[in-house]
Amino acid sequence: MKIFDAHGDIWCDVLRRRSNGETDIIMKHHASKFEKGHIFSGIFVVWVDTPQHEENKRMHDIIAAMQDELDENQHHLKVVKKFEDFSIAERENKLPIVLGVEGFDGFQGDIRYITKLYDMGFRHASLTWNHNNAFAGGVRGDSDIGLTPLGIEALKILENNGMIIDLSHASEKTFWDIEKHTNGILIASHSNAKALCNVPRNLTDDQIKAISDRNGVIGAVAYHEFISSKREQKNIHRFVDHIEYLVNLAGINHVGLGFDFTDYLNSEALNTFSEESLETEGLTNASEASGVIRILEKRGYNNEDIEKICSGNFLRVIKDVIG
Repeated sequence: MKIFDAHGDIWCDVLRRRSNGETDIIMKHHASKFEKGHIFSGIFVVWVDTPQHEENKRMHDIIAAMQDELDENQHHLKVVKKFEDFSIAERENKLPIVLGVEGFDGFQGDIRYITKLYDMGFRHASLTWNHNNAFAGGVRGDSDIGLTPLGIEALKILENNGMIIDLSHASEKTFWDIEKHTNGILIASHSNAKALCNVPRNLTDDQIKAISDRNGVIGAVAYHEFISSKREQKNIHRFVDHIEYLVNLAGINHVGLGFDFTDYLNSEALNTFSEESLETEGLTNASEASGVIRILEKRGYNNEDIEKICSGNFLRVIKDVIG
């Protein structure tokens, strides 16, 4: 059983290590973890961890490091620009990567960046990270701020280009504004159920149902603060509880995996959002991802349903949106 991870901050690690003179970061430090955890692909995002860095420079630096990594590893890595690229990557024994951007903070309000990113191969985007920006309100920003006129214009460009729109870091007002101003599939790449863990980054039942109604997918997230407020429940079993809750509410065709493993990040980056230094027991990095499969099997899920959760649902979205 293969796993598609709908959210990974791997380019942060690539930038950090390449800045220190290393090369071939993904193959040296991460490929073996993917193989052990049965992860065959994922959405790897560029992310500006404001306010630690000057946004535009950080965006430029991380994209430059990403591009250098991709250029130097063309025999191992394949950017997915069309759905058929998954088959090409498998035939050529390459790791297929969907490029994404988590928040438009580094755009400085310049909407032309979207087209530039598309031309580079990006096929996924969320308008915000945690903070408000020129496009929309983030989940930890001013709750009264939703989509701005620039954000509405950005959504039109994303939909016209065939890019996946991600709601995971949107404020609740932004979430519903995006739902109102779009027509196609919507996803939450890395979010859990607020009913099981009441934190701003998780989704209400109404939000979960809205994504399901739009034929989208919610990727259950392994970050400990989104799994439980109780230390003893910050583990892989409670993570699977979230999967089951999402399945029962949204349906088996609308749930996936978006782990958001933190081993891609250094302490400086983690300090921008983490309240405490903990890891989710049994899901500390990509090498442990396949443990989810074993627990789902023990809970009575059949192979067809596990395959949908592990990869099929997100692959269906990618095929429908990017073509």
